[in-house]
Amino acid sequence: MDHAATLPAAGHAETATGLNTFKVGFWVFLGSETLFFGSLISTYLVYKHQSISGPYPDQVLNIPLTSVSTFVLLMSSLAMVLALAGVQRGNRRQGLFWLFMVAVLGSTFLGFQAYEFTEFYHKGLTLQTNLFGSTFFVLTGFHGAHVTVGVIWLLTLWVQGLRGELPPERSLTVEIAGLYWHFVDIVWIAIFTLIYLLQ
Repeated sequence: MDHAATLPAAGHAETATGLNTFKVGFWVFLGSETLFFGSLISTYLVYKHQSISGPYPDQVLNIPLTSVSTFVLLMSSLAMVLALAGVQRGNRRQGLFWLFMVAVLGSTFLGFQAYEFTEFYHKGLTLQTNLFGSTFFVLTGFHGAHVTVGVIWLLTLWVQGLRGELPPERSLTVEIAGLYWHFVDIVWIAIFTLIYLLQ
């Protein structure tokens, strides 16, 4: 039997567990990212009430605005599920539409974040202002950077789809991007809860 014919469509051999090696490797990567964000969130919580000068969280955080941006990001996860389903079924139009919508919703979230950062600056909160500013901007800034990477990744997949390079056999590439995107959303839920809701 031709060994190449037994390999998964993405071209990566399966592990002894039957899982694709690339997918397993990506789960390991997400595990390291969990530790990274865990350390940033822990640092924020440790220094949460240690600032000796304002502005303080209750003076600058806009919970209604951030609730809207959170809803937008959560809806992007639903769009990601629909995009993957479209690619897996060979429905090119559905796959393209929802991939683009994920990128649009992710970009909208980044727009909210840029607006929030600008408002904080005008209220006197910067990276150097106090411990709250330092830990807040580092944590949310790194999350925003991850969302930006995700948007670029999804637009790259969208362009590949336009070229007809995302057949059902290559759905694993979209699935991996989806894992990353869902991870970013889950991290934001933790950030939103700990920073905005539990002041």
